[in-house]
Amino acid sequence: AAREARLAGTVSVGFAPTTASLLARPFYAAMTERYPNVRLHLVEGLSGNLGDLLNARRLDLAVLFQNDTAQGRSVVPVLDERLFLLAPRGMVERPDGEPVRMTELAGLPLAVTSKAHGLRAWVEAAFERAGIEPWIGVEVDGLTTLMDLVQAHPIATIQPGAAVARVETGLLSMHPIDDPYLFRRNHIYCISDDELSPAALAARVVLLDAMRGLVRHGGWPGATLLDS
Repeated sequence: AAREARLAGTVSVGFAPTTASLLARPFYAAMTERYPNVRLHLVEGLSGNLGDLLNARRLDLAVLFQNDTAQGRSVVPVLDERLFLLAPRGMVERPDGEPVRMTELAGLPLAVTSKAHGLRAWVEAAFERAGIEPWIGVEVDGLTTLMDLVQAHPIATIQPGAAVARVETGLLSMHPIDDPYLFRRNHIYCISDDELSPAALAARVVLLDAMRGLVRHGGWPGATLLDS
């Protein structure tokens, strides 16, 4: 207990933009409460870039997804999150919160990430399973800009529930997509355990607790904890 009370150092943690919008604040709050002498360096970026930073040992930890690569690293699977259709109100002829099928998205213009994002691959695979061609209205490599466009123009997007944190109340309707394969699995990746500092080991525990706490208290839309 005495050693933990004096725990200090710097820990670098990477988040994709959607994850950061939901997780960064509670993680920071928990760390400052439990380990006030540990300095955090939080990095927001494309998940592929975060994997490269982790492989180069420029990050200690990162929340990444099942199709990201971080070779030779420790991995803790944490949760699965469903993907949702987010659209300006009135654009989808269904009540807010009611599921939609992929076939209903055929005529909707979409704002999507470029193919540098893993999310784009999941979206394209879902359209392929449905046998339809998506209408890509615009590609945006930035969550804030993408969500601003969707809130201001007649264009929809497909995002995880975490993106709802960027939505102004009442502007968009949110619809779960009825496709059992359209989800992304969130893992905590880190450099190998024997290379992690005591501060980084502690931060990993706090990060895991923060993610699980959000899901258990209903703060992570569409997320389901893994049994492990």
